[in-house]
Amino acid sequence: MSGVANLFDAAMVFAVALLVALVVTYTVPELLDPDASMTMVKNPGQPNMQVIIKDKESIKVLDMTEDSAGGEGTKMGTLYRLDTGAMIYVLDDQGG
Repeated sequence: MSGVANLFDAAMVFAVALLVALVVTYTVPELLDPDASMTMVKNPGQPNMQVIIKDKESIKVLDMTEDSAGGEGTKMGTLYRLDTGAMIYVLDDQGG
């Protein structure tokens, strides 16, 4: 019976190591840092887009819909996506 317990312990260590490797592979080590805050967008511009917000120790996942993507306010600029995938935000001239 002790051999089965050791096998379970080894499987748990392997599972934790795999999860840590996945987080580091996706270059998101901030998820493991308890003091870090970050915002990540999955599937940008797609109908199934998600915004993941980590604020210190809490993580919120927002599924974007037409209702949650709308809002009121003023236009401040334009966001352009280059062919390389980089994004450039250009502020509008505010009369000055």
